[in-house]
Amino acid sequence: MGCFLTNSSLGRKLVMSISGCFLVLFILFHMSMNIAAIFSADAYNTICSLLGANWYALVATAILAGGVFVHFAYAFWLTWQNRKARGNVRYAVTVKEHGVSWASKNMLLLGVIVILGLLLHLVHFWSKMQLQELLGNHENNLGLAVTDGAALIQYTFSKWYNVLLYVVWLAALWFHLSHGVWSMVQTVGWANDKWYPRLKCLSTIVATLICGGFALVVVWFYVQSVCPCCAGC
Repeated sequence: MGCFLTNSSLGRKLVMSISGCFLVLFILFHMSMNIAAIFSADAYNTICSLLGANWYALVATAILAGGVFVHFAYAFWLTWQNRKARGNVRYAVTVKEHGVSWASKNMLLLGVIVILGLLLHLVHFWSKMQLQELLGNHENNLGLAVTDGAALIQYTFSKWYNVLLYVVWLAALWFHLSHGVWSMVQTVGWANDKWYPRLKCLSTIVATLICGGFALVVVWFYVQSVCPCCAGC
């Protein structure tokens, strides 16, 4: 089994599909959690305290990091092998599109932007919350309590340049997901002429739900920072 997952093209694509599905489910949860900050800072901070430096949160963080590493390591591996053997073919496709989408031809570039955005996100939030808890600190370098995630969101997205960076990141993530989710179900053989348009629609819905939810949080807190009167609206 191990040889199939590493030595065959189909096996490597299957690993990417499974790890990708896991990551999509996680970011759906993460987006839902962030939405809570719009409605109640206390509710969001309660979630943050439950997902702080507790053992189960640390285990989940390690699994998530492993999933991200596997997904992107296999992505680079597949891209290199595909370009070497067959040009720019990225994914197993059983039903051809009418023309090749921009996203399908630039998945590696989009993936790189997503990785850079993830690193930025870790600097802005993980390093100032869970990492500080692990180090035994009660406050981060901004003077905020490590469990006050709502205040950290408000501070981070009060800066216009952070808003711009996150919007670019989320745009890349949208293109990556809209094609990636569809490619995932293609790889596991769930697509045919009948289901092709439905799966394309589903991929777009999933990508829009995730990225739209994150973008809503970013824009919401930025608007509050530039227009304090909107906070009470």
